[in-house]
Parts: sequence; structure tokens; C-alpha cells
Amino acid sequence: MGRPPSSNPKGVPTTIRLDEKTDKFLKKYSEIEKVSKAETVRRGLEKLEKEWKK
Repeated sequence: MGRPPSSNPKGVPTTIRLDEKTDKFLKKYSEIEKVSKAETVRRGLEKLEKEWKK
């Protein structure tokens, strides 16, 4: 059995290095919003993409 296949699989791993201030913000936002750090980064990138397309 198991999970059904995702309509938008997230199979591309990316590694980044952050300064301490940015890492603290990432952790705090993720905890408050109850999402993973990866989801927080995806939200930020989606927001940047929308701004960039203007």
C-alpha cells in the first residue's frame, strides 16, 4: 500500500548555507506557521517568483 503518488513530487534536493540571523528567522517562521523549513523556503521562492514576473 503506502501513499498515493504526489501530483507535484519534490525530489530535487538543494543544500544552502545561511548566516545565523537568516537561519534563526527560518526556524522561527517554520515553528510559528507549523511548516517545514523546506516549505518555508518554497513559500519564499514562490513570493519572489510572483514579484519577478511583474
